Amino acid sequence: MQMVTYLIAFIVAVSIIVTVHEFGHYWVAKKLGVKVLRFSVGFGKPFFTRIAGVDKTEYVLASIPLGGYVKMLDEREGEVLENEVHRAFNRQPVWKRFAIVSAGPIFNFIFAVLAYWATFVVGVDGVKPTVGEVIPQSIAEQAQIQKNDRFVLVEGVPVQTWQQTTIQLLDKALSHGSVKVTLQNEDAAQRIVTLNLSDTKQLLAEGSLLEKIGISPWRYQFQPIFGEIKPGVAQSAGIQPGDEVISVDGKQVDTWVDLVKYIQAHAGVPIDIIVLRDSERLSLELVPEPEEEDGKIVGRIGAYPFVDQAQLDQQRVLVRYNPFEAVAKGLSKTWGVSILTLKLLWKLVTGEASLKNISGPITIAEYAGVSAAIGFSAFVSALAIISISIGILNLLPIPVLDGGHLFYYIVEIAKGSPVSEQFEAFGQRIGIAMLVGLMGLAFYNDIHRLLQ
Repeated sequence: MQMVTYLIAFIVAVSIIVTVHEFGHYWVAKKLGVKVLRFSVGFGKPFFTRIAGVDKTEYVLASIPLGGYVKMLDEREGEVLENEVHRAFNRQPVWKRFAIVSAGPIFNFIFAVLAYWATFVVGVDGVKPTVGEVIPQSIAEQAQIQKNDRFVLVEGVPVQTWQQTTIQLLDKALSHGSVKVTLQNEDAAQRIVTLNLSDTKQLLAEGSLLEKIGISPWRYQFQPIFGEIKPGVAQSAGIQPGDEVISVDGKQVDTWVDLVKYIQAHAGVPIDIIVLRDSERLSLELVPEPEEEDGKIVGRIGAYPFVDQAQLDQQRVLVRYNPFEAVAKGLSKTWGVSILTLKLLWKLVTGEASLKNISGPITIAEYAGVSAAIGFSAFVSALAIISISIGILNLLPIPVLDGGHLFYYIVEIAKGSPVSEQFEAFGQRIGIAMLVGLMGLAFYNDIHRLLQ
């Protein structure tokens, strides 16, 4: 069921991003007088086709949702009637061709701005950047970061959630090497510390950035206090919501996890449990009911932990802006993510970042599925990130991609004439080889992650 959710979310995400990208090409081509023959979302066998408009444009939904294309009238791809030659793409001045080709990636960035605007208006749920644990001998410990410290500023930029903090830490680390952060302790006193993040290879290796720094984010600690009691073993034994476990079989219990582990390991075995109820100690006996889990027999008693909602709410934050403020925030967010993506790409090219960071369709599907399960804002934010990535990828000067065509047009502007057909054909072969290699690496990384 989870894989089905991931697949549906992936198809929806890719279809939206592809439609936005191809609509950019289509819309600008139409505005500049170029005849569009086909607008296709997806490749392969069409399952939906409609012909509409004065130009009898064919609108297609195809079976493989991994891309799309806009087919324009072009003398290089077929015979063109004399009365329509002026509407052929290849007959357009270079500035028009440049505008049409660049419109796809530009629309990806516009979509990202609108997506971020929507999330900021609706509100983005997040967790305050409060430190849970600091790993000994880590970068964080060397900077004297302590448990329960909360990040307030990263190089002067305000941060409200762990997501914002992580992005800012990575961005500033790639720019400066060392990063100054402002922390606030439990007494609301603030101080500035410096994180030494100059080891780019370590920073961009596989794994969580916070783990590499030596920080474990704050997590709610479930105390050994009973919450909801279901009909079953616990209820029959007389356990009530609010009972605090002191010990089991004479052994002290400090956390809910300790209690669960002990119960699971004693399926069908009587357990003496001491609980504190209204300042009174009570001795109860229960026998965990055996159940099969992952091929093993474990004990169950039908009880859930008490959740201190007030404590959880203290660590949650809703980042929301009015519609006018959200425009500026959407532009800023799109710009920041774009620059960070370019920095990471450069680090990949120079070998300072691991090639394992390159992800393919499987990872994107999982990312889209998880985001969709979280809620609207998370899914739309994921769409924005994917859209930015597609926009940047298509602007790279690789033949076959939009950026490759734009490179040819820049050469044409510089030399006063188009590049030769032989040069363009040679570039196409190189571009295809590069894309095949990149996709192969992405699929390999995806499969390797699944098998880990």
